[in-house]
Amino acid sequence: MPPRSKLDRSCLADGAVELTRSFHEVLLDSLSDGVYFVDPQRRIRYWNQGSATITGYGAKEIVGQSCFDGLLQHIDISGKCLCHSGCPLAKTLLDGRSREEHLFLHHKRGHRVPVCVRVASIKSKGKIIGAMEVFSVITPENQAERRIRELEGMVFLDYLTELPNRRYIELKLKQALEESQSFGRTFGLAIIDIDHFKDVNDVYGHEAGDSALKTLAATLTASLREKDAVGRWGGEEFVLLLADSDPQMLQHVAERCRMLIENSGCPELMGQSLTVSIGATLLQEGDSTQSAVDRADRLLYTSKSRGRNRVSIG
Repeated sequence: MPPRSKLDRSCLADGAVELTRSFHEVLLDSLSDGVYFVDPQRRIRYWNQGSATITGYGAKEIVGQSCFDGLLQHIDISGKCLCHSGCPLAKTLLDGRSREEHLFLHHKRGHRVPVCVRVASIKSKGKIIGAMEVFSVITPENQAERRIRELEGMVFLDYLTELPNRRYIELKLKQALEESQSFGRTFGLAIIDIDHFKDVNDVYGHEAGDSALKTLAATLTASLREKDAVGRWGGEEFVLLLADSDPQMLQHVAERCRMLIENSGCPELMGQSLTVSIGATLLQEGDSTQSAVDRADRLLYTSKSRGRNRVSIG
């Protein structure tokens, strides 16, 4: 059996999953991505056809070699050789964590190939018995798209909560108003404000306040549909934009968010529950971004004036 089609079981000893020739041939060799496995000593035990295509090295040249023997010569963007220091595979073999990095490997013909490397551990009975690397070529188009996503993130991301920021939500709200007025599509808008947030910062500290914001962001994200939008409006305020909504749905979703937040918690608050007040409204004919936000904001303060930890719809 040629090396490409054989998984050396010394790599995956003690009860590891056994893979068949058919599995390798039909699945792994059909991938355009490179895939290879290493044992705990970083000896390469499997090398698929995608790996051979990307690197120029066939399985017969690679299988049995150590990944630090010098054939692939991974370097980072600064030119540092990672084979003996900083190797993602070596790190994953130690701690079991998955990793993704952008590196350059050495092609058999001598040139460098930019690749996206994804590494995961292979375990049996809780013990790390090897690691797998999947790598793909980063084309100029890939690089440009990645840079665009990074720039978009810089412009539209709230870095503390990792939610869209106010600028992004304003754009989504403007788009929703256009769809509402042109096609009759209905949208709900809700503004959420953490109750007594100043007290959280004063009593427990700003790190606890940051943790509370992150907890609320994660809870909101988990409670919405894919077509809905949530973002941080500023400070302790968040905004929901609910697509294809009606008064009943708006009430239901707002109450669900309020309840889930009240039943969430973060260790930094030492058992103190977090509550929110919510003002929610449907977008109306003739609304502008400002008029819709102002109406939701007034309803929010209605919730505050009525004792907080409640929803006001209008």
